[in-house]
Amino acid sequence: MQSSGQLEAKSLARAGVLAARRADTTRERADAARLPRLLDACAGHATVACYLSVPPEPDTTHLIAALQERGVAVLLPVLAGHREPAWAWYAGLAALRPGWHGIPEPTTPTLGAQALASCSFVWVSALQVTAHGDRLGTGGGWYDRALVHAAPDAVIATLVSDGEVVPDVPVEEWDRPVDLIVTPTRTLSPMANRS
Repeated sequence: MQSSGQLEAKSLARAGVLAARRADTTRERADAARLPRLLDACAGHATVACYLSVPPEPDTTHLIAALQERGVAVLLPVLAGHREPAWAWYAGLAALRPGWHGIPEPTTPTLGAQALASCSFVWVSALQVTAHGDRLGTGGGWYDRALVHAAPDAVIATLVSDGEVVPDVPVEEWDRPVDLIVTPTRTLSPMANRS
């Protein structure tokens, strides 16, 4: 159970990041600079789980399209009507519909939480992350529930801006650290920083 102090710290951090993202006028340039790094990170992976970003999140739509063009199967979250994590395979922009809170999701057949185990690489959303891989998510706990179904050797990665790599974030015992962080200017491997 989260303490009230942890909840407040996470809430304040999330509000600050979201405000900074909304005010950022360089987001498109940052997304373009980050894309080659994202594709390099996914190199050699035939199945990748990702999420469809919505502003002001760092863009994943170009990544997903580029992966599909390269023959990579991309698994996306299905949020609408599902209490537990659910997934579906990406089949192009024409096969998307607005889901929960307007977040796009595939119209292809919905798969259960265990579908994530088929992916060797998993992109997760984050608002902030540390060099050790501790991640501050968006607050719904969706990825906390989803990642228990990931393959043990899957690479868990996130994409953020350079300023969102911070010294410390509030974490809980169930928070799984990420293995890879990609910003517009660098790729970090937190495994090397864990003691």
